[in-house]
Amino acid sequence: MQKNTDLNIIKTDLKEVLIIEPTIYHDDRGYFYELFRDNAYIKAGITKRFVQDNLSYSNKGTIRGLHYQYPHTQGKLSSVIKGEVYDVAVDVRRGSPTFGKWIGVYLSEENKRQLWVPVGFAHGICAMSDYAILNYKCTDYYNPYSAQSIRWNDPAIGIDWPLKDVLISKKDELAPFLENIPRSSLPPYEG
Repeated sequence: MQKNTDLNIIKTDLKEVLIIEPTIYHDDRGYFYELFRDNAYIKAGITKRFVQDNLSYSNKGTIRGLHYQYPHTQGKLSSVIKGEVYDVAVDVRRGSPTFGKWIGVYLSEENKRQLWVPVGFAHGICAMSDYAILNYKCTDYYNPYSAQSIRWNDPAIGIDWPLKDVLISKKDELAPFLENIPRSSLPPYEG
């Protein structure tokens, strides 16, 4: 069998944010797919080099986010190893025509979708299953001095989180609203 490493790329309302569906090979033993293959992602237009992989385990109802780094911005490629999450990207690039807009996508071990959250976007997840294990690749290293947060339920952004009974860290609960973040602490839109 010849393997096709092409990815199915689904564009979103935020043109830089992409949903990615890998090619999955099923047989009597189960399935196989490439979680990441550099040249396939470059062909899809994701040319940033990944330097760090993170894994998070979250109980049902956990919301993590909305997080971004500036400076030392990170692009993130999310995929679920176990369970299901609602994965959210918010455009926080100052000067962007889609500033403050968001998209949400269900990622699960069943659909094997990935979400490309580019540099300049805040990222958040809500664990939908009893527990969820999320893997995400980053284009820059975690930098505690660049770590920024936006309130997960900022009414100006208006994310329609699918669960109402949620678990939030104290840090995320106290994060500022987007309108209260100095523009100098937001990444620039490079159009």
